[in-house]
Parts: sequence; C-alpha cells; structure tokens
Amino acid sequence: MPRAPKAPSAALASPSAPSGPSTKAVTIEAIAQDIATAIIEKRLPPGTWLREEALGRVYGVSRTKVRAALLTLSKDKLVEMIPDKGAFVNKPSVQEAREVFGLRRILESEVVRLFAAKARPRDYQRLTQHIRFERSALRPHATTGTVRETLLGDFHVALAEATGNHTLAELVRELVARSSLIAMLYHSANDSHCSSGEHADFLRLCRSGQTEAAVACMTEHLMRIEASLQFVPDGPDRQLDLINALLA
Repeated sequence: MPRAPKAPSAALASPSAPSGPSTKAVTIEAIAQDIATAIIEKRLPPGTWLREEALGRVYGVSRTKVRAALLTLSKDKLVEMIPDKGAFVNKPSVQEAREVFGLRRILESEVVRLFAAKARPRDYQRLTQHIRFERSALRPHATTGTVRETLLGDFHVALAEATGNHTLAELVRELVARSSLIAMLYHSANDSHCSSGEHADFLRLCRSGQTEAAVACMTEHLMRIEASLQFVPDGPDRQLDLINALLA
C-alpha cells in the first residue's frame, strides 16, 4: 500500500504534493502515493471521479499505468472501482465507518501493549518530538487544518512502527488513511488540541509503566474521535477540476 513520507528526523508528516507531468519515469507506486495523499489531504473528496485520461495527463503516463495505480488504491479501500463507470474516491458507509473504528480499537490496544513492552528511549524520543510537531501545527495560522489532522493520524502510525511488527504497522497505516476519508465524509468535529493532549497523556502512562491505563487511554481516545463524526446524509458530490486538485 502507498506509504506516507517521513518528516525530518521524526514521525510521519504531511506528504508532498504531486510532482505533475514534468516528473521523469513516474512509477505506479508514486502515482498511487500522490493520489492517496490528495485524498487524505481532502483535495479529492469522497465520490470524486478519478478519470484515467485526466490522471494520465497529470503524470505524463499511459492509462494502463494509471489504472494499475488505482487498482493499488482500491485494495487499500481508498478508491472504488465500478465496472463500466470507472474509479471513484471511496464513500464509506456508516457501517463501514463504525467497523473501521471498532477494528482500530482492537488493533491499537495490542499496539499499545507491544509498544509498552518493547519501547526504547529513542522510541519515546521520536513520539515526543512528533507531539511537539503537533503542538507547533496547532498554533494560530501555523498550518492548515488538513496538515494538523494528518499529523494527528500519523502519531498512531509511528506508534505502530515502533513495535517492530511491520504487518501490524501496515494495517494501522491503512486504517488511519481510511479514518481520514471517513472524517472527511462525515464532517468530523474532532478537537485537534484535545487529540494532541491525549497523545501526550498516553505517552506519559506508557513511560510510567501503566500499560493497561495506557490501553484504556487509547481506547477512549479512538471512541471520542468516532463520536465526533456526524452521521447525517451528505449533499450531492461536488464537481471539481481533477488536475488542479492534484497539482494544488
């Protein structure tokens, strides 16, 4: 699945913008990463038609290569491939949204236990630095809301990576990306300041050896984020300029 790039000497941060048609030898993975980034950064909202011809112009590649990238994203549930219609940014149902957060609570409880058992000083240092990034992003006019939300989600990915369980980290990465899509579709009212504070509380509990309290803290954190979703019917899909959205 597509990977988000890392922030300098710290945890995952906001991915870079698409490189556009001037990029040399654009790979399928790079195209998939750019589209995933645009989805997570809310430049491509749920329901957007991902036209292969337009994407081919953006990246200067064939429709075959674009289709392969879209198929990769469909495996990660970020894109839905509809026969005879094309590819669209996925629109998770309410049931799927609840299932994603339910699964996150199960998996991330295990992440916390593994982290508490294996974490080294450098792991705590990395996550502490990530929280500093979050708090810096929360300053007025520091960054866009999308960057702040991306940083908050990346904390969970960085935590999973610190366990050394690569399969578990990949699953968390996928679920965090899907959570971003869900938050966009259901107009999350999540308080970024609250989320960052809960990350700091969680890390303090781990440092002090209170593993089960840390598990409870993480579970409550995810439950609060889910509760911030507004499960009401959305309006019609808005039309947008696909090329400009990707090159923004």
